[in-house]
Amino acid sequence: MSTVTIVEEQHATGDVRSIYEEIRNTMKLPFVPNLFKVMAHNPAYLRASWERVKAIMGQGVLDRRTKEMVAVAVSAANGCDYCVSAHTAALKSMGCGDAEIIELMAVVDLFSGFNKLLEGLLVASDIGVAARR
Repeated sequence: MSTVTIVEEQHATGDVRSIYEEIRNTMKLPFVPNLFKVMAHNPAYLRASWERVKAIMGQGVLDRRTKEMVAVAVSAANGCDYCVSAHTAALKSMGCGDAEIIELMAVVDLFSGFNKLLEGLLVASDIGVAARR
């Protein structure tokens, strides 16, 4: 349960209403995700966040599928169930199967463990340094 109320679509007015409409149309969803509904208490923050989503998750050098995989991996590493669920659903809608998602999470598992090992032991990087020589 959210610690703040969400601004439901039927209660949205002004700029929030227009941002909600843009979110639904751009994301091709019949609803506005709760992520944005909690931000609506501060319309400027909602607008800035939505603009960032469009700029980063939109057309770029990386394709959308790759970006969604990164989003799942980061969300899993950060322990965000909301984002893991949302971005896994996005991947599945793009044709990503269970085997790919398992492999993605295996990479997250592998590197989370390596990161903690190296962080805990304060091991200095030799590969990145050597590549710069």
